[in-house]
Amino acid sequence: MTNPFVRKMERHVRLAPEDRAALDGLARQHVRPVAPRQDIVGQHDDPYHTHLILDGWACRYRQFPDGRRAIVSLLLPGDLCDPGVTRRARMDHAIGALTSVTVARIAPDQIGAAVRARPALEECLWLEMRDTTALQREWIASVGRRTAIERLAHLFCELYLRLARVGLADGNTIPMPVTQPDLADALGQTSVHINRTLKALRGAGLIALRGRRLTIHDLDGLMKRGLFDPAYLHLA
Repeated sequence: MTNPFVRKMERHVRLAPEDRAALDGLARQHVRPVAPRQDIVGQHDDPYHTHLILDGWACRYRQFPDGRRAIVSLLLPGDLCDPGVTRRARMDHAIGALTSVTVARIAPDQIGAAVRARPALEECLWLEMRDTTALQREWIASVGRRTAIERLAHLFCELYLRLARVGLADGNTIPMPVTQPDLADALGQTSVHINRTLKALRGAGLIALRGRRLTIHDLDGLMKRGLFDPAYLHLA
């Protein structure tokens, strides 16, 4: 089976077998596991490599001096953690594992060689940066203007569509391994507020959350509740 980054890019780019093989080859470079709650790249580090999530969930986050944390994006299988990384570019945030994660560490010269050999890969990388930027804009809009229940409904719709794109949705059910404190850090709320909002979505018959699995009973209804427009995900 191809890696999730290949599956994601095939939604946007017509890839020849050699292109798929080149992307898959990049994903096999320096693969390593990362334990839950461990950093893949630390805040203020000077990373040299790009990291690709192959399995598990991670996040970009900012840690404040008083211990509070703001999760600014969730990273799923098939996501490049840092598609625009350059040498000697100090990180203004950290990339951390939320679950057990498998990552591939890819050096810039490996990416450059692959792009020169297979020009279609350059388009893949530009699309990844486009999608990363679009996701960030939507998260800013969500935290800035959506209500508490709209934020959570919107996030669940986003996660469902992102996981379905790489073949990780089982019908209307997806993994949901993050904790309520994680959701609170991602949505700018307290854990107590997240608990109340989850109850409201369950009570409306929109979702069920059991055993680290989220089932969406009414996707259209959840999209309506979250003011969700999927255009920013560039699924077409």
